[in-house]
Amino acid sequence: MLVAVSFSSVFGGCLPCKALATFSSTVETISYSTFAAIFNVGWAATQVSHMSMVNCISLNSTSRVVLASCRNAFTMVANLSLYGIALIVFDISIAKTYADIENQYRWIAYLSIFIGCCFVGIFHFGTNEPRSKKGIHGNIHARISWTYWFRKILYYQVALVYVLTRLVLNVSQAYLAFYVINDLLMAQSAKALVPAIIYICSFIVSVLLQEIAWNGQRLKAYYAAGGILWMFCGVGILLLPRSMSLFMYAISVFIGIANALMTVTAVSMQSIVIGEDLNGCAFVCGSLSFLDKISCGLALFVLQSYQSNSPIIVGNYSTNFNFSVTRYGLGLVPAFCSALAVAVTCTMELQTPLSKPLMEPLLE
Repeated sequence: MLVAVSFSSVFGGCLPCKALATFSSTVETISYSTFAAIFNVGWAATQVSHMSMVNCISLNSTSRVVLASCRNAFTMVANLSLYGIALIVFDISIAKTYADIENQYRWIAYLSIFIGCCFVGIFHFGTNEPRSKKGIHGNIHARISWTYWFRKILYYQVALVYVLTRLVLNVSQAYLAFYVINDLLMAQSAKALVPAIIYICSFIVSVLLQEIAWNGQRLKAYYAAGGILWMFCGVGILLLPRSMSLFMYAISVFIGIANALMTVTAVSMQSIVIGEDLNGCAFVCGSLSFLDKISCGLALFVLQSYQSNSPIIVGNYSTNFNFSVTRYGLGLVPAFCSALAVAVTCTMELQTPLSKPLMEPLLE
């Protein structure tokens, strides 16, 4: 509910401005900041609870990775569905003025919120809430202090890897459209086509990852593979000239593969930290989610501060190559974070617990 209300309020315009009959920049800033904060509270509650469900459904390490990969796959489906909604809106409504463009994006937002609320309703009212099975050895009811996690070295290692992974994903997504349009001077359709290729490849890889029997060593190996792949992609993005902009479509394929490998394995590492201490799911997932949001916000703030201070060259398209904040944000930052995350992963000792029967759930 918080996500739906705040998201619709952001796209619906400044409601306090209309109520107070003033459109000063101060009131607008307070209004949008407030609704953005409400959105993040609602999104955090949704994300943490949903991530915690994975560990509460099964103690089997392979099952947990399968659930994480399934979750990531349907995230890609949701992203691609948004493109479908946008395509329909742009096809039905022809924008001729700036106001028409605003209305198009409002319709996209409202339709997305409506469809999302429908699925939330189906989940809450159409799914019978299961009960914990008796006789399962997971520590479901044992109260766990926060200090318990702070005494585990693996918690800090996984937290660092997860935060770096989210930095790779979020920073690259933030600058992707600007890079293909402003740096590579590609067609306007590229800012939709390139992300779509990334989502499709991530979806395919997420599905394929469900067919693997997982343990700690394989998690580390697949994460390292994704990180190394992102490093090569980052170097390619950093050095790609405008005359070879079509290679961005090939790079986007490997970015999609790397994103899926890193995301699924990084989330699955949390499950190894949690183990059978199921009462600590929310704290582990919540604390790591909090750290990733803070770090991503700070990273984007720093990058944008350089963006605002750097001169903007308009109309000078004769240069085939130039280093910009956008190029650094999409190429250098994710590559550096990937390298650091791979290094931390190599130092981990992921002790996979004794495998529970694959078909033995925690819920009934």
